[in-house]
Amino acid sequence: MSVITKATTYDFRFPTSATFSGSDAMNPDPDYSSAYVVISTDAGDSGNGFVFTIGRGNDVVVRAIDSMSETLIGRNVEELLDDMRLAWDLFVRDSQLRWLGPEKGVEHMAIGAVLSALWDLKAKRAGKPLWLLLSEMEPEELVSTLDFRYLTDALTPQEATDILRDGQKGKAERIAHLKQVGYPGYSTAAGWLGYSDEKMVRLAKQETETMGFKQIKLKVGQNIDDDLRRLRLAREAVGPDVAIAVDANQVWDVPQAIEWIGRFKDYDLAWVEEPTCPDDVLGHAAIQKAIDPIPVATGEQMQNRVMYKQSLQAGSFK
Repeated sequence: MSVITKATTYDFRFPTSATFSGSDAMNPDPDYSSAYVVISTDAGDSGNGFVFTIGRGNDVVVRAIDSMSETLIGRNVEELLDDMRLAWDLFVRDSQLRWLGPEKGVEHMAIGAVLSALWDLKAKRAGKPLWLLLSEMEPEELVSTLDFRYLTDALTPQEATDILRDGQKGKAERIAHLKQVGYPGYSTAAGWLGYSDEKMVRLAKQETETMGFKQIKLKVGQNIDDDLRRLRLAREAVGPDVAIAVDANQVWDVPQAIEWIGRFKDYDLAWVEEPTCPDDVLGHAAIQKAIDPIPVATGEQMQNRVMYKQSLQAGSFK
């Protein structure tokens, strides 16, 4: 048996506002940051976790991680790693933490960092990357790590298990493909709103021609004429075979989003991300219906699993 002996936090910040890297319509001068935690055991191993914030947000999240991680000191490591649902319940069902969320806001972010560190420790002890550890878990084992409270009107544990069980066919081939080829991603490196047209075009070509990305994403939502010009320049730079998505970072009201996105119809968008407040389930559904077939993407700032359930039920995104 081993026990958790220490939880150490780190406050990492990067002055990205100096070059407008990370800038968007809602966050014109961000300093990209991470609240980081390392959970150590008396066996000499550790797990690392972090959550993303912007600048001074780290002050609050790091302190929250420090506060809640005290609960872990002296806990049996194997007991937690053998039943990851136990770790979730330890924080999310803490009767005092529940007054502060816990499935939204600062407490949710802090819990995310701590749970990520425990999952990292579990993967290290298994000698596997976390994605492989998860993909090789049996459906029943994976579902057992999840909390289905508030969800069973839309999805029961048995239904989730059946979905995963149905997806088992071809899993070995998919894992082999991921090991050999990897998983496709996209680049936002060219798309920050504070960049000049020249820098945006240069980086769009670099990310697609040199780095090999098949999709890029541009930030939008500050000025419609600027958006249309940048989309035109980006499409000319990358050609017709590279997908382009846009991200408004929650800046629009619902009618404004529908009108604004309607102006983008000539640019064959892969998706529109966070067109309005991430809490507005019905607003996203209205936008999706109005701009179809362009998909709406959201969830990055979605407060909790109940809102995700409602978004699926309402058809808020594809």
